[in-house]
Amino acid sequence: MSIIADSPNNTYHQHTMTQHVNTDAKTTRAFHGNQSVKDKYLARVRAHREADNLTQGVGWENGKGCAIGCTLENYSHDAYPMELGLPVWLAHLEDHIFEALPKEEAMLWPEQFLSAIPIGYDAWNAMRDEFQLFWLKHNIESVAGDYAVVAPIKAVITLLQQAVNGNEPESAAWSAAESAAWSAAESAARSAAESAARSESLLKRDWLIARLKGGN
Repeated sequence: MSIIADSPNNTYHQHTMTQHVNTDAKTTRAFHGNQSVKDKYLARVRAHREADNLTQGVGWENGKGCAIGCTLENYSHDAYPMELGLPVWLAHLEDHIFEALPKEEAMLWPEQFLSAIPIGYDAWNAMRDEFQLFWLKHNIESVAGDYAVVAPIKAVITLLQQAVNGNEPESAAWSAAESAAWSAAESAARSAAESAARSESLLKRDWLIARLKGGN
């Protein structure tokens, strides 16, 4: 099973890992520091859920869509900073989890996600690094016997740990480590089962909810 690319699509992981080299992270404050913004989008996704408009595998089409689609009533991860004050990488992660969850869990996810985010939160880079570190460490045991996969992934773990500790590595180090890790992870991904992806999406959801509610 892939360490990095372990979902029905790996867009989220590609986006977050490359942000260390080419970040799109302007400082964004969750919901622009405004309760009414949070309330607006929570009410919208709740209404779409109650109308049975939430649909896995659809961006936004004929009034139905995925977590992103039913939040924005449009399918654009790039609109999250302007609309909600949330970074693009977090939009990809929300989408990634929604698509991989069992259907019953997925229908509840957009409300759980928005509800957990503290108004005005802005420490997004730290959260991104902590999530990547959590997920790489969680999964590395599944490929422990394959040195060709483990070695480059350990290199990324080392860089992430440095970043989490406040010592951001140079861009060149990120580029080299990520390139090797992507090659290894994509090779391992071919053997991932859908049932495993769904199970692991629950772990990702639970980590993210706990981290968002914890703030800081």
